[in-house]
Amino acid sequence: MINTNNKNFFIQDIAIIAISIIVAVIFAKTDILANILTSTKELELFGSFIAGIFFTSVFTTAPAIVTLGEITQAYSILPVAFLGALGAVIGDLIIFRFFRDRFSEHLMELVKHQDVGKRIKVLFHHKSFRWLTFFVGGLIIASPFPDELGISLIGFSKIKTLTFISLSFTFNFMGIIFIGLIARAL
Repeated sequence: MINTNNKNFFIQDIAIIAISIIVAVIFAKTDILANILTSTKELELFGSFIAGIFFTSVFTTAPAIVTLGEITQAYSILPVAFLGALGAVIGDLIIFRFFRDRFSEHLMELVKHQDVGKRIKVLFHHKSFRWLTFFVGGLIIASPFPDELGISLIGFSKIKTLTFISLSFTFNFMGIIFIGLIARAL
């Protein structure tokens, strides 16, 4: 049975996710996000930092990729990737704190109350599984795919925040360089 405190946190988390989805849908339907990201291009390299923040979420990845690609056509790829990765770390850190601190606890709470859950719980605590989730999560962060899945996988590995920040920066930096190279090739 989930205790009352965890149940309240679970309800809060569901509410946060629901509100985030509603805001993202509003952004998508009204082109607010596209307009914001389009205007960041005028901020030159600082625009890549703003686009990097939006590079992390399933709801904002596509316009951020377009913006980062356009900025890399006007400026050198390395500074764009550097500032974009710094912005992406900010976005990833918000998601990471949520998944590592709360979501994985809720999942483990649910898993421990079922027979099949015992096997899954043992798997989650196995050292090789933690390294695998760390590696796969990093690859997802580096890809142009939204970071939530990768961050949730890394959250299960229970890495320290500072380690996550360096991982997030490195993989996002490589991903933005890849986007820049593709944008220049097109």
